[in-house]
Amino acid sequence: MNQPPNDRNLTEGQEQLIKRFANIELLTWRYKLRFYAKRLIWIGVVQGAYLMKRLIDVAAAALLLALFSPLYAGVALAIRLDSPGPIFFKQIRVGRWGTLFPMWKFRSMYIDAEERKRALMKENEMAGGVIFKMKRDPRITRVGRFIRKASIDELPQLWNVLVGDMSLVGPRPPLPVEVNQYSLSDRRRLDVVPGITCIWQVSGRSDIPFDQQVQLDVQYIESHSIWLDIKLLLLTVPAVLLGRGAY
Repeated sequence: MNQPPNDRNLTEGQEQLIKRFANIELLTWRYKLRFYAKRLIWIGVVQGAYLMKRLIDVAAAALLLALFSPLYAGVALAIRLDSPGPIFFKQIRVGRWGTLFPMWKFRSMYIDAEERKRALMKENEMAGGVIFKMKRDPRITRVGRFIRKASIDELPQLWNVLVGDMSLVGPRPPLPVEVNQYSLSDRRRLDVVPGITCIWQVSGRSDIPFDQQVQLDVQYIESHSIWLDIKLLLLTVPAVLLGRGAY
């Protein structure tokens, strides 16, 4: 009949194992402390990066709103003289984690644009069908065509950045009807605060198919850093000046 091993029968490996777990309660607390310390450090890094991004957004949005105020006045007058209707256009968009918010633009379309859209859906030129885009959209006014080409219509979104609904850089905020058509992988775009500019905005804008837009947004989310945001902001300037893919 086998006898339980005594100290003389223990191998070196068994002795080390017994010594290691002799104070199992103390070891458990050490592991717990190490785990929570790592967790707090990670939270600090993430929150610190978010705080830095937010500070840059607030400072830049406030400065740009002040600098562009004469331009705002000129665009507002041009819109008012060009076609009847309000100067600004408010549209409900989907933000981080599905939060709804009003996004502001300079009005670039006639006031009956939404009603006319139903008749134009079959002429959608955006691959994938989730987003509606037409290069020669008849709903766009004369002034609207110019401010869209120069991305001036997006400038009121600096207010959205200032109040925290949006960031300077991030995936573009979708319409609720577009989100309803998202696949599970598409919804990863909603993991971060939406932005005024993003990777595909500086890489071709509306010329890029929807599925590729999603891939580029996910790429941004997975590799996000302050330096990447600065790079994309700098690339936005030539993208706006060239106007490629803007319609």
